[in-house]
Amino acid sequence: MRIGPFALRNNVFVAPMAGVTDRPYRQLCKRLGAGYAVSEMAASNPKLWASVKTSRRIDHSGEMEPKAVQLAGADPRMMAEAARFNVDRGAQIIDINMGCPVKKVCNAWSGSALMANEPLAREIVEAVASAVGVPVTVKMRTGPSPDSRNAVRLARDFERAGAAMITVHGRTRACGYGGHAEYDTIAAVKAAVSVPVVANGDIDSPVKAREVLRLTGADAVMIGRAAQGRPWIFREIVHFLETGGMLAPPDAAELRAMLREHLLDHYAFHGELTGVRTARKHVGWYLRAFEQARAGALDGAAVLAFIDRFNRLDDPQQQLEAIDLFLDTDPASHDDAGWRVAHCDAANDKQFRWSHLA
Repeated sequence: MRIGPFALRNNVFVAPMAGVTDRPYRQLCKRLGAGYAVSEMAASNPKLWASVKTSRRIDHSGEMEPKAVQLAGADPRMMAEAARFNVDRGAQIIDINMGCPVKKVCNAWSGSALMANEPLAREIVEAVASAVGVPVTVKMRTGPSPDSRNAVRLARDFERAGAAMITVHGRTRACGYGGHAEYDTIAAVKAAVSVPVVANGDIDSPVKAREVLRLTGADAVMIGRAAQGRPWIFREIVHFLETGGMLAPPDAAELRAMLREHLLDHYAFHGELTGVRTARKHVGWYLRAFEQARAGALDGAAVLAFIDRFNRLDDPQQQLEAIDLFLDTDPASHDDAGWRVAHCDAANDKQFRWSHLA
């Protein structure tokens, strides 16, 4: 699998997700088997480049190559300028967002709203591809609505305009994330172009990944929501595609090490204040995914109680200590009531204390 000059390790990719796939999480997913990852959606408006949010989204210092930045916008000249700006700062691939269905993005005629304006969509791809000497890719949907699926036509236009790869989420803009992804259109896109095509949407297991590759003929799969709190899904899918065998999910000790590694990188990247707040959603996702993957390894009620208490912590060390205490507990010693957070010592709120409820 190649994107321009870049040979990728495999054909299992991380989808760009705003507020999720920051540099620490992309790095973790790559270490756990993902063959490719794209940054969170970054604004093309130069007035926003110096903002904290955008500067973090385009920060790929030390990231495993290739370094890909996704841009959102509706002005061809501005998109081209943003592409040059990012390439000058180390981006090796530029991805154009024509897939986001969020109203805030679409109301500015960006994201998947561009699919309803085919001349503008083509002009943007042409402008960006002409502006930079690195591969330009596009992530889009199957069309504006179920009655207007135009992904095949646009894919042909994008290939002619210089796109090196096309990713298709198997829903229209109008569908948002509801219902089920449909793969017929992705298969039609694959048949219509010669550049690599990536299938995205509802891929949440190794078996589903293999099935989607079979149904669409796509060159790769891209995992989005199913990777939230479950970065080990990439090694599971890669292993299954290569061997037909299933890997076991991580045990509590590996999850603890994985979480600690991720959070330390997360705090360093975002700073203490933002890092602590944004770590909460990741920890919740991790524990819920772990509980589901290893049924019985953790008591469900204990997980909910822990998340509730964890979300009140406002210090990195508190968060790390809480996770250590929770995941170092021997599940075999739990009774049916499970482990609960008893209370935080008012005199020392950095120390978590637990009680085993009979």
